Amino acid sequence: MAQIETELQLLKTEAVNMWSLVNSQLSKARQAFVTFDKDLAREVVLKEKRVNGSELKIDRDCENIFALFCPVAIDLRFLLAVLKINSNLERIGDIAEGIAKYIIDTESPFSEELLKVSRILPMYEESVNMLADTQDAFEKEDTILARSVFKKDDFLDNVNRSSHKVLEEYIRNHPEETSQALWILSTIRKLERVGDQAKNIAEEIIFYLEAKVLKHKGKFA
Repeated sequence: MAQIETELQLLKTEAVNMWSLVNSQLSKARQAFVTFDKDLAREVVLKEKRVNGSELKIDRDCENIFALFCPVAIDLRFLLAVLKINSNLERIGDIAEGIAKYIIDTESPFSEELLKVSRILPMYEESVNMLADTQDAFEKEDTILARSVFKKDDFLDNVNRSSHKVLEEYIRNHPEETSQALWILSTIRKLERVGDQAKNIAEEIIFYLEAKVLKHKGKFA
């Protein structure tokens, strides 16, 4: 195996490990949210330093491969994709940390009715699934699975679009829960951004494998 192939394989392993870490962060923040587990939320906040450290290492390794091997064709696309995927994963890690901090700061669990009308729990589950699907697509080099992420994002967009009106009505009927409803609205916005990051990652996987640029084009091109 040529040296560049060895380096690229090591880089892919690092990227997968970063993916697993960020997925764990997002999933643990969800569990802390559902169970109102402040200790678990604090764990997510503490581990954010590992996410940042992984991002920096992957960036450095990509720069070293560029400098030493001058990759071309699919190797070049792989490196460019990993750089952008790495950035998107770090942003999702930031979102998980932000959700965890909300849980630490809030005073009481959310009401069952508020969780139900906001549809935040199925939205959160779908966002975790989307991230997991992008990891599977990357590891298996499966562009069909990568493209499936675009359709799943429609649900997140629908919840986000309707959330303002739904929660406005909820606050009108439950003024004592205004702060919780606003917290839920902010979290819905964060999860919608997770969906956007997952779509960006899926686009990079397709670019790497098929040499197709989907940004600003139809996602099913």
